[in-house]
Amino acid sequence: MHDGRTRKLKRSEIGAGEGDFFSRHRATLVLVAGPGAGSEFALERERVCVGRGEETDLRFDDAAMSREHAALERSGEGFRIRDLASSNGVRVNGSTVLVADLKHGDRIELGEHRFQFLLEERVREPSAYALSED
Repeated sequence: MHDGRTRKLKRSEIGAGEGDFFSRHRATLVLVAGPGAGSEFALERERVCVGRGEETDLRFDDAAMSREHAALERSGEGFRIRDLASSNGVRVNGSTVLVADLKHGDRIELGEHRFQFLLEERVREPSAYALSED
């Protein structure tokens, strides 16, 4: 619209965006069972696709996992997981789900891999200033 009063806003101008959330929170998937147990995967984007296909963001060599098995999507002040029509489904805390909001500590099963979802607020150190005495 070119009425002289309307302007197109950049994403960063529309309130709390991606950068703001990720500067205040740390979201992580920790692999608790499966090859590579103990590995941590930082979730640093709005959407992270998990599966065994080369086009996924988090790729695992797991025949029980679909090429694009699930997506972790930022939702409000957290994340949700969405089954991407996988063959073997997505389980959160033992229950099969199509979509579920995730909470800190939730257990996620994808194929033969089990993960724990962690969502923590980042602790910011207070700013210190040196003032001259003149």
